Amino acid sequence: MSTFLGAAWWTPEKSYNKQTLADLADKPLKETVKGGWAALVQHYFVTAWVPDPNSNNSYTTRVNKDAGENFVGYTGPEVSVAPGETKNIAASLYAGPKIQKTLESVSEGLELTVDFGWLWFIAQGLFWLLVKIHGVVGNWGWAIVFLTVLVKAAFFQLSATSYKSMAHMRRVTPEIQRLKEQHSGDRAKMSQAMMDLYKKEKINPLGGCLPILVQMPVFIALYWTLMESVELRHAPWILWINDLSVMDPYFVLPLIMGASMFLQMQMNPAPPDPMQAKVMKLMPIVFTFMFLWFPSGLVLYWVVNNVLSIAQQWVITRQIEKADIKKA
Repeated sequence: MSTFLGAAWWTPEKSYNKQTLADLADKPLKETVKGGWAALVQHYFVTAWVPDPNSNNSYTTRVNKDAGENFVGYTGPEVSVAPGETKNIAASLYAGPKIQKTLESVSEGLELTVDFGWLWFIAQGLFWLLVKIHGVVGNWGWAIVFLTVLVKAAFFQLSATSYKSMAHMRRVTPEIQRLKEQHSGDRAKMSQAMMDLYKKEKINPLGGCLPILVQMPVFIALYWTLMESVELRHAPWILWINDLSVMDPYFVLPLIMGASMFLQMQMNPAPPDPMQAKVMKLMPIVFTFMFLWFPSGLVLYWVVNNVLSIAQQWVITRQIEKADIKKA
């Protein structure tokens, strides 16, 4: 995922409109509204013109392809000044970091340039909680750690349901393999035998997936919260992590993340399809490579989330294994 880079503007119908730089040439903006603002937005910073809120202003964009330049701006109403007459024309210019409280004080809707994506309503709540935790612990790195812990705690029961299903699936994996070998020439019989096994063991094959899918919007929103928050820029955590908004200089966190992901894979039942199993084995390597250049604050979140997931899954798996031994 990449952060938004382009033009943004305000209208009475929609407080936050945006268009990427790549689309400005094909879809130029031309709109007249009362008040409003126009801005160029990038990852952590925004530059915005805010004209007189009581005047009708024409907002436009243009592109100078030869020079590789993109423009967004406005034209105010016509002003006539008679000889000897004095008139004042004023507008506000904001150029700086995307700090929501500051942007709110500049103009209505300007705080929305902190673009949390389509899950902004969840991300905004997570950001509020992150700020509150930071107010207590005084360090953005530890704030990320405690926020991840709170999110995992909120979904503890859902995660437990998923891990229980995975543990039961792993328990019957040898029997599933036997059924595949027994009915290797008849796919219909094999499917029926497996369904009978699931019914007998009271296992839902989708039980491990559905709880995870329910949680995904929150974890995606948390990703965007950490990606967009300028507060993490130049914010240190501990030891070698001096800036949570840039990559880990020694790749320690990405390697820990990859190792924890590999351990999680080992704890889950093997996919029935051999090709899918091979792909799953490559996933920790692929994700580790991707995360090498991710902001360390984001990698920290994934590491903490993985460690907590491993601990919870290990406890649940051990409980189910002990229960099976007692039954035997």
